[in-house]
Amino acid sequence: MNNDEQADVLESQKQQDDGEFLAAPEESGGSATGAAIAGIGDVVKRVGRYRWWICTLLFFASAINYVDRQVIAILKPTLTAEFGWTDIDYGWIIFAFSTAYAIGFIFAGRFMDKVGTKIGFTVAIILWSIGALMHAWAVGVGEFALPILTPIINGILSVVNAIITPLGFAPWSIVLSVSVAGFIVARFVLGLGESGNFPAAIKTTAEWFPKKERALSTGIFNAGTNVGALVTPLVVPILVAIWGWYEAFIVTGILGFFWLVFWLWLYKRPEEHKSLSKEELEYIQSDPSEPTVKLPWSRLIRYRQTWAFAIGKFMTDPIWWIYLFWVPDFLQRQHGLDLKSFGLPIAVIYIIADVGSVGGGWISSYMIKKGYTVNRSRKTAMLICALAVIPIVIASSTSSLWLSVILIGIAAAAHQGWSANLFTLTSDTFPKQAVGSVVGIGGMLGAVGGMVIAPLVGYILASTGSYVPIFIIAASAYLIALLLIHLLVPRLEQADVS
Repeated sequence: MNNDEQADVLESQKQQDDGEFLAAPEESGGSATGAAIAGIGDVVKRVGRYRWWICTLLFFASAINYVDRQVIAILKPTLTAEFGWTDIDYGWIIFAFSTAYAIGFIFAGRFMDKVGTKIGFTVAIILWSIGALMHAWAVGVGEFALPILTPIINGILSVVNAIITPLGFAPWSIVLSVSVAGFIVARFVLGLGESGNFPAAIKTTAEWFPKKERALSTGIFNAGTNVGALVTPLVVPILVAIWGWYEAFIVTGILGFFWLVFWLWLYKRPEEHKSLSKEELEYIQSDPSEPTVKLPWSRLIRYRQTWAFAIGKFMTDPIWWIYLFWVPDFLQRQHGLDLKSFGLPIAVIYIIADVGSVGGGWISSYMIKKGYTVNRSRKTAMLICALAVIPIVIASSTSSLWLSVILIGIAAAAHQGWSANLFTLTSDTFPKQAVGSVVGIGGMLGAVGGMVIAPLVGYILASTGSYVPIFIIAASAYLIALLLIHLLVPRLEQADVS
């Protein structure tokens, strides 16, 4: 990830507590506030608007990113009936995506820096679109992949069993089928490509927007994730009804290639773009130049502040992945919904979640404006969000569909508010030269948490047939994470990286 330029984005968001809150990258779905939008009209009239066309491209890339990511969750009941998958099988398929995402998160930013945003984003979206299309031919892929994947997964399980068996847990096992192996490969390619979306988008924002507009532009393109999460459960069932699940993967998979046409046509660096007015270029480059200081991960992992953020990501990012990949299955299992009927409930969940993006950031900003310390404001907002997740346990046992939907929606909204404040902790505790690297460390550990939770959920469902233990994990994760954060950084003091 482009550490210095992403640090600029996050630092500028910290400095705008009076009108904006952090637009958290990747699994946060953050938004910009109306106060930031209100003053944009005069600037557009004065200097031009081409940079907002670039922001629009980033918005649609993020939406496509989440569409391709979520299709498999919507189609899980259909694919389970088609191939006879167990919950354990599905858990390992999701594990493959999380693993690739964690690996890609380490290298994506450096790749974007080396080849440039235009080529880097092009490679990322081609790779994840190929991965999305591979789902349609997963069985054929699995015939070649099965002999390779079987010893790899058995090796992973042998390590896990060596840890959990002495603790009194039954050893885990899995027998891969051709379809499972094929979908594992497809998800891995998809995750590897999708890991480049947000590093590329944040780098593009840093190239095309002055600091005063980066929080707004980041919020706009990041809102595409919520649009993608909303559109997928509404559109995919229609595609399946008209053609079938095979074609649904193809139609959604080619969206990235359509986007790529506009990207290659419209995007160049601002100083190379002939359609950009002189006034707008000067406005984009109006920030004073600043020295660049490289801070390697090996140095940053020595600080408690780094681990406070990273542990928060490790423990709570996986909960968002539960909502994304397992809620359709929960609605089918608990309330008897099918592909034709769970589109609206899932859409409502993400609409509620979007409100949480605004609310969580607003709470801490409001408290700071009222004179409370940053430490108290951030942690109070995070505590409120952590408490708001707890009622999700009721959703796992109630017979009321809409009560479940509302409680899950509130929990998802609380996650968004939590994430907005968690990301802000990095700029509260580190100078801007270090923020991007700390975010990279935490983002990688968040993806590792997703690797852990995916097969765990599958094995819990296979053992109990109930979402109660899973929702108990979700309800407790935020409070435990907040306690650990407070123990590590009781006062949110700045780390001395000099």
